[in-house]
Amino acid sequence: MGEDVRVRAVVALAQAMAAAHTPRETWRAAALGARDALGGSFAALSVWEREAGRLRVLVNEGDRAEGEDEFPADETYPVHQFPEITEFLHERWAGGGEPDAWVETADDGGPATPRPGYCHQRVAALRRRGRGCCVVAPIVLHGRAWGELYVARPRGTPVFDRADADFATVLASVIAAGIVQTERLEEVRTLAFTDPLTGLANRRAVDIRLDEALEEHRASGAQAVVSLVVCDLNGLKQVNDTHGHEVGDRLLERFGCVLSRCGAMLPGALAARLGGDEFCLLSVGPTADEVVRVAEELCVRAAELEHGDGVACGVASTGDPIGPVTSARRLFRLADAAQYRAKAARSLKPVVAGRDGEVVALAESERGEREGRGERRRFRGARAERPRPGE
Repeated sequence: MGEDVRVRAVVALAQAMAAAHTPRETWRAAALGARDALGGSFAALSVWEREAGRLRVLVNEGDRAEGEDEFPADETYPVHQFPEITEFLHERWAGGGEPDAWVETADDGGPATPRPGYCHQRVAALRRRGRGCCVVAPIVLHGRAWGELYVARPRGTPVFDRADADFATVLASVIAAGIVQTERLEEVRTLAFTDPLTGLANRRAVDIRLDEALEEHRASGAQAVVSLVVCDLNGLKQVNDTHGHEVGDRLLERFGCVLSRCGAMLPGALAARLGGDEFCLLSVGPTADEVVRVAEELCVRAAELEHGDGVACGVASTGDPIGPVTSARRLFRLADAAQYRAKAARSLKPVVAGRDGEVVALAESERGEREGRGERRRFRGARAERPRPGE
């Protein structure tokens, strides 16, 4: 392969990985680009899971053999089965060598071993899958071995040579740079949709998921139940004033854990911190009764938190008689109104829109919406001024 052709192949690989938006797209672009650049028929990308001592295959592209899925769920290989991995990572590279690729062929007997008839695992795999040769290139990120690139050719085609191995090393470096870029993008996405204190989703994530859920609700003819649990952690200001913000932050974190555990009782639920002392659970699928039961459990567990004073919890669900829900804003308004009612009544249980006659009326009137905001301020002021029992 000419030098210009290889340069173009490197550029094409880098561009394809740069255009990827998700880890899977990145892995696929890397495998396809390397396969084409090296004139292979098959390519795979694997990550080294140190804690488990194994290589886990992320993607298989090209002429896949039986049992090779494009994105395998559990295709792993113990590292001890591949002596050359250990030799390279712990001896040659650690001793000052470079992360060079190597070639193996189905006609090789593998490295010298004390057992006659030993067949190297990769060689055995080549024969089993009808492949004639492969080139393996370590992928290095942040100065550490991350995984490997594997490209194979079928029997009856030219065997990879030393020049191919050197080129595979270059391709592995390009792939490493692309993976780093994807990791950074994932970090940015995580920051954009995650509350940094609790690790829960944030308001932006809830808004997007709720819009999708209501679209699904409309498309299903209102069969897909969408429920929103909005809760306000009681007494946070007093905790901050009395014990300091560090203790207040720990209370928020602990309640976030409680919310997450309760949310796990509802398959696919999204647990989020909306901001300050406000949290929510967004559920799609489970019935309104199931959501209410989880909200009740949430109230019980919140009341047990050290330094806390329980939680005011409101529920709004399309599975209850709340009328048509045409927007995310309306469902939020209903859940908010229910939560305000719970706050005003110092309720130990959730208030549920459609099961408390005043909530829907409050939420649906402009006057009620204004009063709700005013009530909320009054409730907070009253809680801040009201002495705790025993004070």
